[in-house]
Amino acid sequence: MNAPELLPLIDIQSQIDTRQLPIQAVGVKGVRYPVRLRAAHAGHASHAGQGRSIDTVGQWTMSVGLAATVKGTHMSRFIELLEAPRDALDLPGFAAMAREMLQRLGADSGRISVQFPYFLRKAAPVSGVESLLDIDVTWACHIPAKGAEPELSVTLTVAATSLCPCSKEISAYGAHNQRSHITLNVQLRQAMSIEELARVAEDSASCAVYGLLKRVDEKHVTERAYDNPKFVEDLVRDVALALAAEPRVKAYKVEVENFESIHNHSAFATIGGHRDD
Repeated sequence: MNAPELLPLIDIQSQIDTRQLPIQAVGVKGVRYPVRLRAAHAGHASHAGQGRSIDTVGQWTMSVGLAATVKGTHMSRFIELLEAPRDALDLPGFAAMAREMLQRLGADSGRISVQFPYFLRKAAPVSGVESLLDIDVTWACHIPAKGAEPELSVTLTVAATSLCPCSKEISAYGAHNQRSHITLNVQLRQAMSIEELARVAEDSASCAVYGLLKRVDEKHVTERAYDNPKFVEDLVRDVALALAAEPRVKAYKVEVENFESIHNHSAFATIGGHRDD
């Protein structure tokens, strides 16, 4: 029996649309897909593991602008982008991926973002015992127009310790402390590693947190926090000052939330800014 003759399939998406309405963003979101990331050459004792790659799972959102005369975009090509073989991603590689997306979709503008858990390998401050600490990270890259430079941003949330200066001052002994979540949203002129940005947050806190501590480490972090008290206002300002001094940062927004140990509510502070140079 002869095979049926193959007929060309109609490409509905490429047909002309007569409504004359361009679409700013059309694409896919909520796509869970594996991603391999290139860890930075951190050169910092608490963030060991230079030269390694990290496998994680990303939640992807990808979109492009659609011209007024085009009926629809080719949704399958977004998934093809994820399937394409590529080296472990860093921020420059992520920007190249955004350019590739526009090329595949025949678009002039677009945005790609991926949210993922990232694991810092940290050494305890005294014993040196190593453990992993997870942080939540989002990379985003926006290309606003044909030929425009990619606009990169990084958002990450880092846990740290803050100790109340007022409690320390008024108490005969001891002081209450809390775990803080420090969220940085940074627009970048040049790439900064996740490790570098996490270190900005940790170095601004009363003390960093660790996945694994021995007794000598517990003594150290307790005393470190006691000697370095910070209100939520102090912490958010110190992070902002560190980002404002970083020439690779174009603009930033910082939010700190303290999960209070003596109240059934949180304290928070938010600050934003940009560099004019």
